[in-house]
Amino acid sequence: MFTGIIQGIARVDAIERLAGLHRLRLDFPEGFINSVEIGASVAVNGACLTVTSAGPASHQAAFDVMMETLRVTTLGELKEGDQVNVERAARIGDEIGGHLLSGHVHCMASVSSIEAPENNRRLAFSVPSDWRPYLINKGYIAVDGASLTIAELTDDGFAVYLIPETLRATRFGLLSEGDGVNIEIDHQTQTIVDTLKRMNLKPSPS
Repeated sequence: MFTGIIQGIARVDAIERLAGLHRLRLDFPEGFINSVEIGASVAVNGACLTVTSAGPASHQAAFDVMMETLRVTTLGELKEGDQVNVERAARIGDEIGGHLLSGHVHCMASVSSIEAPENNRRLAFSVPSDWRPYLINKGYIAVDGASLTIAELTDDGFAVYLIPETLRATRFGLLSEGDGVNIEIDHQTQTIVDTLKRMNLKPSPS
């Protein structure tokens, strides 16, 4: 499990593209992977990956990204030098500053617009139609592993407002219109919406 609070930005150092599998090596911020063992979980742009090897440098670790993960996430589009949001798995007793995430990406979305009012940034995302019923105004959403609040619904998705600290601590300041991101729907929201569907009821969008 993860908290949705991004702990650092890592850089893609190397990618080995094999049939149905990518081996991904990341350069992490100093101290980020101290005491990380083989088999540990790290969220990379919101996708839960397992550490398969360490090094060769002390700040590096590698992951195998399997075919299904490549299909449903943006990880298959990564290039050497790209930057990614990273978070280590939550431990018992950790503060939950965002909301609980599984690290299982539901779908990909794309940046539909970017606005930059003073000391803010508004990002709007276009979401596949199958997943739009789970978007609730003022509800939780995870974008590339970051716990965010939906500020408003749009015709094809949703928008969020980001403060300077969020832009500094994440890769969101690097996004451009058309870029892809990973989306994890809030589990509680998904459960409620699916339950209402089974009861032939419709949730209010507001």
